[in-house]
Amino acid sequence: MSNYVTTNPVTGECLHEFARATDCEIDSAVARSDVAYRQWRTSSPQERSDMLRTVVKVWRERADELASILTMEMGKPITQARGEVGLCANIIEYYAENGSAFLDEEVLRIAGGGTAVVRTEPIGPLVGIMPWNYPYYQVVRFAAPNLMLGNTVLVKHASNCPQAALAIEALFVEAGLPQGVYVNVFADNAQVAKMISDPRVQGVSLTGSERAGAAVGEIAGRHMKKVVLELGGSDPFLVLDDSDLDATVAAAVNNRMTNGGQACTASKRFIVVDGVYERFLDAFTEAMRRIVPGDPSDPATAFGPLSSSGAVNELAEQVEDAVAKGARVLTGGRRGKSDAFYEATVLIDVTSEMRAHSEELFGPVAVVYRVASEEEAITLANESPFGLGAAIFTSDPEQGRRVAERLEVGMAWINGTSKSAPDLPFGGVKRSGVGRELGRYGFDEFSNKKLIRTLR
Repeated sequence: MSNYVTTNPVTGECLHEFARATDCEIDSAVARSDVAYRQWRTSSPQERSDMLRTVVKVWRERADELASILTMEMGKPITQARGEVGLCANIIEYYAENGSAFLDEEVLRIAGGGTAVVRTEPIGPLVGIMPWNYPYYQVVRFAAPNLMLGNTVLVKHASNCPQAALAIEALFVEAGLPQGVYVNVFADNAQVAKMISDPRVQGVSLTGSERAGAAVGEIAGRHMKKVVLELGGSDPFLVLDDSDLDATVAAAVNNRMTNGGQACTASKRFIVVDGVYERFLDAFTEAMRRIVPGDPSDPATAFGPLSSSGAVNELAEQVEDAVAKGARVLTGGRRGKSDAFYEATVLIDVTSEMRAHSEELFGPVAVVYRVASEEEAITLANESPFGLGAAIFTSDPEQGRRVAERLEVGMAWINGTSKSAPDLPFGGVKRSGVGRELGRYGFDEFSNKKLIRTLR
């Protein structure tokens, strides 16, 4: 029986183990979620909003405790862990404040007599399959809008952050959420497939790898279930001229290295035009060279370990493949002081036959490309099988808008890098997934847009 395990990535020490749920426990969880839905969906928007406000209060009271769990389980630097906890509170608060308006009936202007309105209603219990890189944020951006909408949720978290998973469930219980409205399940893949296929479950949201997304999408499609998939990314960072190069380099380093580079929206491919290539590369490489990993529990640490030795092994194999085929490492490219550490790395001369060109580099490795023109930059940016986000740096706002319109991505940032916010839609195209989270768009994904037509 596979277990959920807390392993300290700094030391490799197994700190706690939790048994996987039995099949009977999974069936009971689905049943509780279904029963709870029958009541939760009939509660008023005001009641649900008030409940989320209570969750926010408890969440903020528990902020330090919640942050320390992230540092312990996946090595997130404590300052960044506190930032994630704060963002989650803001997301929950956003839906508490705005959810009622999202539920207002829409009156349609129609031909003919009578009236027509569209109601936004819940659809039922949902399964959320969540990753380890942002253990609270990924859950909250799925759960908060759906709880406000009136759905109930069953959350299957990553197996290496079980204490974060339990902390979220305990917090909702402490805040007074009715039993069965939010349920954590320590399930395996076969049990997840069974939950998705269960007729009581009406949808599934996954944040994870392409492979996991393909498997979940196939099962959901077979059983006619609504699905949202937030998958990988290999976001381009386009440098088109020399507008405030210092600020551009600082943004590049920060966006590549936050969370140890373990973010789907981290900039991973740096595409730089000839005129500023040498200056950007020199400054960027020097800044990456100066980054030294530290103790994630120290508030001064900005870069700690990766989540596991396995994550380091995968990243090292991608770098080694590139070097073996002719790429050059300008800085980094080596393992750190223990199994879960890897140096901040800059790669150049990467070509299409290398894994680093087409695969997601989920860690502190940046690939820098040289291009001759705006047109070439756009072409290279769009070569990726992914289409999540992009950053465009230019002194010409019109150029920024022109380039953004031609990039095959779900989110484009001009003179800035991807930042999650409660009121901004999040999601991508191509192999980066389907559907949106956050904002009004995320609220509507698992809703029934019911037409009510009155003829007389």
